[in-house]
Amino acid sequence: MLYLHLHPEKPGVTTLAKQKEPQPHSPTQPLKKALGSLKSYRFITLGAFISLLLLTLTNALTPQLFRWGIDQGIAKKDLQVVVQSASLMVLVSIGRGLFNFGQSFWAEAASQGVAYDLRNQIFSKIQNLSFSYHDQTQTSQLLTRITSDIEQIRTFIGTTLIQVVGAVVTVTTIAGILLVMNWQLALITLISIPLAGFLLIRFFTKNGKLFEQVQEQLGNLNAVLQENLLGVRVVKAFVRESVEMSRYNTLNDDLLMLNMRTIRALRNTFPYIFLLSNLITLAVVGYGGAEVIGGKFSVGELVAFNSYQMLIIQPILLIGFAAPVISQAAASAQRVYEVVDAEIEIRDRPGAVPFTQCSGRISFENVHFRYPGSATEALKGISFETQPNELIAVLGMTGSGKSTIMNLIPRFYDVTAGAVRIDGQDVRDFTLQSLRSRIGIVFQQTTLFSGTIRDNIAYAMPDAPLEKVIEVAKMAHIHDFIIGLPDGYETIIGERGVGLSGGQKQRIAIARTLLTDYRILILDDSTSAVDAKTAAQIHESLDYLMHSRICTAFVIAQRLSTVQKADRIFLMDKGQLVAQGTHEELMRDSPLYGLILESQVRKSPV
Repeated sequence: MLYLHLHPEKPGVTTLAKQKEPQPHSPTQPLKKALGSLKSYRFITLGAFISLLLLTLTNALTPQLFRWGIDQGIAKKDLQVVVQSASLMVLVSIGRGLFNFGQSFWAEAASQGVAYDLRNQIFSKIQNLSFSYHDQTQTSQLLTRITSDIEQIRTFIGTTLIQVVGAVVTVTTIAGILLVMNWQLALITLISIPLAGFLLIRFFTKNGKLFEQVQEQLGNLNAVLQENLLGVRVVKAFVRESVEMSRYNTLNDDLLMLNMRTIRALRNTFPYIFLLSNLITLAVVGYGGAEVIGGKFSVGELVAFNSYQMLIIQPILLIGFAAPVISQAAASAQRVYEVVDAEIEIRDRPGAVPFTQCSGRISFENVHFRYPGSATEALKGISFETQPNELIAVLGMTGSGKSTIMNLIPRFYDVTAGAVRIDGQDVRDFTLQSLRSRIGIVFQQTTLFSGTIRDNIAYAMPDAPLEKVIEVAKMAHIHDFIIGLPDGYETIIGERGVGLSGGQKQRIAIARTLLTDYRILILDDSTSAVDAKTAAQIHESLDYLMHSRICTAFVIAQRLSTVQKADRIFLMDKGQLVAQGTHEELMRDSPLYGLILESQVRKSPV
């Protein structure tokens, strides 16, 4: 699932960031890279190419049959030649249909394979990209890349590419035949090729960026659509339907204007190509007719030549029609490979070792951290060390760096300076998979997936028996609610947990975390949506688990009852650890601590 991480500690982070990777030197370079994927489907591609060659051969043979039938049959009043030529033309037409189907079928099969691989590549890359990438990239832009942009590439490979290759082969073949038949007429016909090529090159040069802008604007339109689908309840609650419709219509108008610009670009190029083809046809008929009258050319040869001329003009027109598709595909390929080739900032170091043993001693050594794109540090010189089985409550004003500390332990981000260690070993020395699988996290913003309640609880351990799922549900105090549902643990919940209250979703998320094999537990204000009594019961269960497992727990606290039970409290302010100690010690020594607790007491009951 794609989602956008929003952090209050990150000043200056925008919803859509420009990619860090340098742009390719050539706009067609990413498209060439996409074509390289055809190597995995070389036999299918070969089948399409052979079908194309056979189709070109049958197309080249047809005018010769016309010439033979006219000159040797009709002109000489030989019915047998007429019947034979007609029969051969029927057979050639059948072959042409079969070969045309073959090239289309194999080309489409290859394009579907490339699209399949690209979708898997981009989705796999999205799963492995760091939080920092998702922080700076709109989800809607990623959705556009994996859907619309890949479809543009697939259309190019499956349809346009075979047309362009076929056009080149046809032009080359027919040009040779024309030169053999009559080099003077051939020169008149072939002059259209450089002129049409000049018009197409000018079209590419002037409008290459335009098609990229269309795809970008489509992504912006999808962004508004996604926000409204996710926030439809907020829109209706504040009666903002008309405002949102206006916002969507404005972007839609911009997209329409860009599409109209592409139409105008086509209008300024292709009528000239059509005019050129008509003038060439007129010249061929005029000059060829004079040659026939002078006895230097037969009627059959003129008919055949005119047929060849149409065969050579048609590929040029196909290349012309393919020009905007190629431009769109090149722009889409560039956008796709911006994601596929994006740097994964958080990865395993060479020689990383599995994280297997943990006594629960976690230390921050003069840690500094700045979010990508931010000019200010979110953490400034943080140093502390926890003890095994210690419950640490982290307290501070909004934007003080509480969640940032939690994000550094499982390496969602890497420190800018300093080190985070577990049992004396830098977390960057562990493999990511083993590190994160031993850290249980309940995020402040609960994310559930479409499916059953059991599937959501057993998300990290799909094969967990129902007894274990029920056990952790009881610890999270959600079991009684679940068995009261008509289908119990097999109840289907809606997208993002629609239909459940905030507290119910949080307790399911807590149960999901408790089912994992964690050694370190992080609760990011995970009981904010449940009542005080239930929160106290959940923390009692967590206290039991802490003593039954080797575990250190961090709780971003809001309630006074949670703070009082902590072994130690870390007080954060503006990215610095300004105080630490027990509740009594901080009440005595820290005015800021008292101020924060007083504000929390005003907000909610203890």
